[in-house]
Amino acid sequence: MAAPAGVDLQVSGHTHGGQMWPFHYLTKVDQPAWASLHRHGERTQHYISRGTGYWGTPFRIFAPSEISVLTLRQAPSS
Repeated sequence: MAAPAGVDLQVSGHTHGGQMWPFHYLTKVDQPAWASLHRHGERTQHYISRGTGYWGTPFRIFAPSEISVLTLRQAPSS
């Protein structure tokens, strides 16, 4: 949705980042982009944080928490 609208950067968060191994493989089938930086088209970048929480059972297995610090810079003028 962001790429067709001409958005340069979309920042999103995922509460639990795939919480339990090996079930995160099932998540990847439905949601192939659920952590890190991804490019959509020529212009749009999409950053997804792994988050710090959980869903349901209060633990994470091989799904490290993440607090992201992003530095945004203006592109050089042409």
